[in-house]
Amino acid sequence: MQYEVSSGAVVFTRKDNDIYFVIVKSLEGFYGFPKGHIEGNETEKETVLREIYEEIGIKPQIFVGFRTIDEHPIPNKKDVIKRIIYFVAEYDNQQLCYQEEELEGAYLMTYEEAMSAFQFESSKRILNEAKKFIV
Repeated sequence: MQYEVSSGAVVFTRKDNDIYFVIVKSLEGFYGFPKGHIEGNETEKETVLREIYEEIGIKPQIFVGFRTIDEHPIPNKKDVIKRIIYFVAEYDNQQLCYQEEELEGAYLMTYEEAMSAFQFESSKRILNEAKKFIV
């Protein structure tokens, strides 16, 4: 079995005592978190910081103590498993600016809005774990 490894993050900000999560919408129409392939000798955290900046134009701080993994088969790639390592990251006073070549949009959503938007149970699980870690 081969693995295709990426790194991503549940990115959030605080406004008026509420927590808002950055949820991206792929060109295929799926809602999820900023993520991307690990390149060269990058660490998982270097990858996620690069990908967040490339995809949504912000520079967050990664929290220590949270790391979760999602794995699933890749359609049309026999014997390849997609492994995504997720972290939690917070940002403040930065404007989201999504990469139109890779995303349909980037949105600030409450926990409830994000849970309703997600099509995959794995995204719901990851957000739930992250929320418990944050609060």
